[in-house]
Amino acid sequence: MHTDLVAALDIGGTKIAGALVDREGRILARAHRPTPAREDGDTVMAAVGAVIADLAASPLWERAGAVGIGSAGPVDASAGTVSPVNVPGWRDYPLVAKVRDAAGGLPVELIGDGVAITAAEHWQGAARGHDNALCMVVSTGVGGGLVLGGRLHPGPTGNAGHIGHISVDLDGDPCPCGARGCVERIASGPNIARRALENGWRPAPDGDTSAAAVAAAARAGDPVAVASFERAARALAAGIAATATLVEIDIAVIGGGVGKAGEVLFAPLRKALTEYATLSFVQRLTVVPARTGTDAGLVGAAAAALMGRTDAAVAGV
Repeated sequence: MHTDLVAALDIGGTKIAGALVDREGRILARAHRPTPAREDGDTVMAAVGAVIADLAASPLWERAGAVGIGSAGPVDASAGTVSPVNVPGWRDYPLVAKVRDAAGGLPVELIGDGVAITAAEHWQGAARGHDNALCMVVSTGVGGGLVLGGRLHPGPTGNAGHIGHISVDLDGDPCPCGARGCVERIASGPNIARRALENGWRPAPDGDTSAAAVAAAARAGDPVAVASFERAARALAAGIAATATLVEIDIAVIGGGVGKAGEVLFAPLRKALTEYATLSFVQRLTVVPARTGTDAGLVGAAAAALMGRTDAAVAGV
């Protein structure tokens, strides 16, 4: 029996996606469920189990040799546990063991969702060919991962590069992580929408209050929507510049649902970056959209399963 495929799971605060992926990063089968993020931990795990069961129903499942998980964090890859800020029912939750059981004993690799997008973008996307990069997912939360010296750098527990919980506003709003003024508290999709609503933005007759709706309003020139995205862009720029100053990255890649807002986000982000990335060795830092799209988490999780966490993003996987 050939085990030339891996199963990949991308677990976030909004949805749980699964796929069977080949060694070229091609997705051959898919499954997904909404994340019951406000329910207890076992209910959330039941949704993960349902995704695995859907994949296992595919005739391709027998070719899967491992499972890769990219999860909202923090994660502890060494312990196999997760404690996502936006999934309160999971605190030190033994996700690796639970997934191994649900997948019939297959070996499991766990990485954070930000590290997963980094693995995907360095393997196949905008960071390919860059030895020092920050890759971010800006969506329900804000995560990130680092490539340093040409290799994925997840850190001892798998959380290195978790830019969403760098504080960029010392007197800012409390963040669910316990700190104040985190990048995530300002720049995530729900917080972009929250801030716009608090400042007087009103949705269209369809009642859509998502960040995508705020982005559409910003493109149409709504000043409150524009201001909410500009605030998010400044928070991202401050976090990116701090990271670049610390570890000398030369590119920052932004994916996730908010990243799809396009120039509504990227134009003020690039402008703000010139105000924060001021030292000579970070002035050439570029910021670009991710290329692997909404499948980045799955592709990165698959890379982790194929090569092991430390080497997941090495070119030529």
